[in-house]
Amino acid sequence: MLRVLVACVIVAVETAALGVPCVLVGLIDRGGRLSHGIARLWGRLVVRACGVRVDVEGAPAPSGPAVYASNHASALDIPILFGYLPVDFRIIHKKSLYLIPVVGWYLYLGGHIGIDRGKAFRAHRSLAAAARRIAAGTSVVVFPEGTRVRDGRIRLFKRGSFLLAIQAGVPVVPVSLVGVKQVVPFGILTLRPGRVVVRLHPPVPTAGRDAEALAEEVRRIVARGCGQEPTA
Repeated sequence: MLRVLVACVIVAVETAALGVPCVLVGLIDRGGRLSHGIARLWGRLVVRACGVRVDVEGAPAPSGPAVYASNHASALDIPILFGYLPVDFRIIHKKSLYLIPVVGWYLYLGGHIGIDRGKAFRAHRSLAAAARRIAAGTSVVVFPEGTRVRDGRIRLFKRGSFLLAIQAGVPVVPVSLVGVKQVVPFGILTLRPGRVVVRLHPPVPTAGRDAEALAEEVRRIVARGCGQEPTA
């Protein structure tokens, strides 16, 4: 428990120390590339403070924009992807997160894509704007399960992220985060040293695809990459 508390203190200090520079850089570079570079450093420092080693395996990332679809098993997934996914990406998030000091400011100034889920019309309009951003060259990371899955099993992928990829005309890259539940089996308070693999799979084309069928295909790829047989 002492090791976990020390790691949490280090992570808090690193987040505070790098969060402010991220926000300040975002005021200058509204494209978000420089902010992402700082966030990448943050992710690596957080993961190392937790005693976790990350290896990246699999197919090379495509040169153009894509939607990267990953399983989601713990809070550690976000720093892992920021630190080690070998592309410049943005995340799709609820606009309400802008109200959180430092984190929300970073998301806004760093060029991340906020979705207004308050009303159907606003949600549709913000999703259309997100599709245009992606088509113009912005890669994004999504967690299609919608929330963290406590037992690590790959659940059904929601179709919204895949509809976005189809509308933007970009491929979906399945990403398997392997071994996360071994380092945080029951949440961050059960943190233990270990190894996580970020496994990239070949891009899945989206032209002419049905979003629901595409979501299921990508889910099966991600599950098998994690050593699981896909289940409902």
